[in-house]
Amino acid sequence: MNSDEYIFVYGTLRRDTNSEMHHLLAKHAEFVNDASYCGKLYQIDCYPGAVPSDDPKDAVRGEVYLLHQADVVLPLLDQYEECGLAFPEPNEYSRQKQSVSLKDGRLVTAWVYVYNYPTEGLELILEYIPTHP
Repeated sequence: MNSDEYIFVYGTLRRDTNSEMHHLLAKHAEFVNDASYCGKLYQIDCYPGAVPSDDPKDAVRGEVYLLHQADVVLPLLDQYEECGLAFPEPNEYSRQKQSVSLKDGRLVTAWVYVYNYPTEGLELILEYIPTHP
């Protein structure tokens, strides 16, 4: 696996959550810029889930990080997101490479945890605002 890959985070992995998993991400990555992903954001439980959209007006706001140790951190993030072969199919999230727009206008290809279940009946949210305990 390439040692320098990007990841786009939009929920509990963002800096403003101050979560344990964000600290893990920050240990193995560096913040690149705020960014957006062409998708819709839904309230799943106490966390959000993003799904892709074909409408360029749909934007999920988040952050992009450059992973210095992708082979170390991605399996840990997969475990946190309950994504991958260790979890029963279908997984709630799938980690996919997606095009993401950085705040400065550049496009990067980044890993995104995409919500993998039906969204019917879920509340559409304009922007995730983390709750602090």
